[in-house]
Amino acid sequence: MLTKKQYDLLQFIDNHLKSRGVSPSFDEMKDALGLKSKSGIHRLITGLEERGFIRRLPHRARALEVLQLPENLKPPERVTSGFTPNVIQGGFNEEPADQGEDGVIQVPLYGRIAAGLPIEAVRDDTSTMDVPASMLGRGDHYALEVQGDSMIDAGIHDGDIAVIERRDNADNGAIIVALVDDNEVTLKRLRRKGQSIALEPANEQHETRIFGPDRVKVQGKLKAILRHY
Repeated sequence: MLTKKQYDLLQFIDNHLKSRGVSPSFDEMKDALGLKSKSGIHRLITGLEERGFIRRLPHRARALEVLQLPENLKPPERVTSGFTPNVIQGGFNEEPADQGEDGVIQVPLYGRIAAGLPIEAVRDDTSTMDVPASMLGRGDHYALEVQGDSMIDAGIHDGDIAVIERRDNADNGAIIVALVDDNEVTLKRLRRKGQSIALEPANEQHETRIFGPDRVKVQGKLKAILRHY
């Protein structure tokens, strides 16, 4: 599965190779995708390489080879309109975090997430926050402000900033961002019980809520908690 930016970059590289016979430069890729720095391109290329879509050719500067394309990019099935890229969905910005020279990554800050009863996450594409790159590792991330006390026994307090690794699956027992009924978002521990999904709090004053498997979608996994004193 590709993010929107990974998909766009792969398409740009493939078109550039076919039309010019050489890989685009990092500056050309940065400008084509509207990123602020080349570090974001490095992260996207690494992601495409890890997923087996491209490879870097050894001993050749800026040389890339496209190994495969998503089905909706492959001829002759490729169409010019009306297709949906194979990208991560869920209402969050797909643009990857952009790492600066000081080792800090700007992570989108989307609003509040309930650690009590679910509330709708408030998206704000204009807000970001700086997070040390060493704290995040690989992957795309975003941040949400915690509201409520239902995860307090897991060390998550009201007003904390939850840094989330964007993903659509998680192991049993992981603390996740869960999308409930396609319009509410909550931070809870994931418990699978047969065909049901339980969203488990970390506070005995709150009850575990159980849903059918089609009512809950994983939107990310908790990576870190930031707190102001």
